[in-house]
Amino acid sequence: MSIEVNNESGISVQETELVRLARFILERLYVHPQAELSIILADAEAMEKLHIEWMDEPGPTDVLSFPMDELRPGTPERPSPAGLLGDIVLCPQIAAEQAQTAGHPMAEELLLLTTHGLLHLLGYDHGEPEEKEEMFALQRELLSVFLGKEAPRETMQ
Repeated sequence: MSIEVNNESGISVQETELVRLARFILERLYVHPQAELSIILADAEAMEKLHIEWMDEPGPTDVLSFPMDELRPGTPERPSPAGLLGDIVLCPQIAAEQAQTAGHPMAEELLLLTTHGLLHLLGYDHGEPEEKEEMFALQRELLSVFLGKEAPRETMQ
C-alpha cells in the first residue's frame, strides 16, 4: 500500500503511527494492497478554507475526506480493486483542542480522526442514525484493536 503523509500544519505529530494505523485498517477491511492513500495535516487556516469551499460551513474542522475512486471494503475471498482511495485532511490544532476537552492525548485524537476519515473514504457515513451506529461501532472496534485498549470516544465536530 502506498500511504503518503504530508505535514503542512507546523505541529509535530507521530506520522509513522498514522501510517501504521491506516495500513492496519486497510488490511482488516480487505482493501487491495496496491491502493493509494494520502494523509495531509493542515493548519487551522487552510482547514477553514477547505471546510468553507467543500462543505459550505464556517470555521476550521477536525477532519475532511476526499474520496477518489470510491473504493469499498472487500472480503477475504475478494479484496477491493486497486485504486486511489483519496485524501484525508487532518487539523492537529483542532485535534489538540478536542483531545484536551475529552481528556485523552492528541496522538489518540489524531488516530481517531484518521480512522473516521478513512472510513468515509471507504463509503461509510453518519448522516442517518443507522449509518452512524454502524460507522462509529466499526470505528471503535478498529481503533480499540489497533491500540490494544478501549478507543477514545468520538469527538468529531
